Amino acid sequence: MTDPMTATAAPVAAAGATAPARRRSAGWLAVVPLLVFVAISFGAPAVAMVNGAFTVKDPASGASSYTTANLTASLQGAYLTALWGSVKLSGLSAAIGAVLGLLLAQAVVTSRFRALREAVLTASGVLANFGGVPLAFAFVATLGNAGVLTRHLGLDEHGWSLYSFWGLVIVYLYFLIPLMVLTVTPALEGLRVQWREAAQNNGATTGQYWRHVALPVLAPSLLGGLVLLFGSAFAAYATAAAMVGSSVPLITLQIADAISGNVLVGQENVALALSLDMIVVAGLVMAVYLPLQRRSARWLV
Repeated sequence: MTDPMTATAAPVAAAGATAPARRRSAGWLAVVPLLVFVAISFGAPAVAMVNGAFTVKDPASGASSYTTANLTASLQGAYLTALWGSVKLSGLSAAIGAVLGLLLAQAVVTSRFRALREAVLTASGVLANFGGVPLAFAFVATLGNAGVLTRHLGLDEHGWSLYSFWGLVIVYLYFLIPLMVLTVTPALEGLRVQWREAAQNNGATTGQYWRHVALPVLAPSLLGGLVLLFGSAFAAYATAAAMVGSSVPLITLQIADAISGNVLVGQENVALALSLDMIVVAGLVMAVYLPLQRRSARWLV
């Protein structure tokens, strides 16, 4: 004879088991529009770019064939110089921005004035997204050949030029330092007071605390911020285009010239190959950034 309680519990257990499955299926249905949007906005252009990067058209017959000639051309001559110039500019700007941003973020976190902290973080959020032609115009009007500070301080008499490699570094720092402040401030706030007190109780100095406790814990976040700054500087285009044109070799400017035919006609697929080179570099950057962020999250919770 079947127990009534057992007979009743079986349907209840089955219903409880199917509830999570229904929630998961409903969650997937909710994500479908986002996946479709990502596929159309990013997937289709990426496929077209890869296809064009490996395609060469015969000017006589108009026939297309797949080859690596575009990629080979993108890693030679002026294109390779531009790629290396972008890497140098991005690496140097990111390194300086990371150091200055860390110092500014530490000053903000340890400040007793809450209003100052909120003002700096708010300004960082605005300045980190300020770029392009408006940023270039602001610096040209301030530090250009006829800029206000250039004429007032006589900088041109000392060989100063905004339209150079170091001029671009200074301009890039305008938005990279605030970006580093936003990136590293949560990590600095995650440093526990007990760690500093324990180090002091054991006779450690401030320098020893930072060298043996704080910096090892912050290292993943700092390296992740450095990688993020590198990626932001590496992908910047409008500011450099408005300021220096082609006087400073950068890969983003080379892509624009190849597409528009300013140097050679029919180099559109080489521009796609250059874009693929940039994606490879960005992919390597993200491959470093994401594991570092996950590692730092285990400590700073």
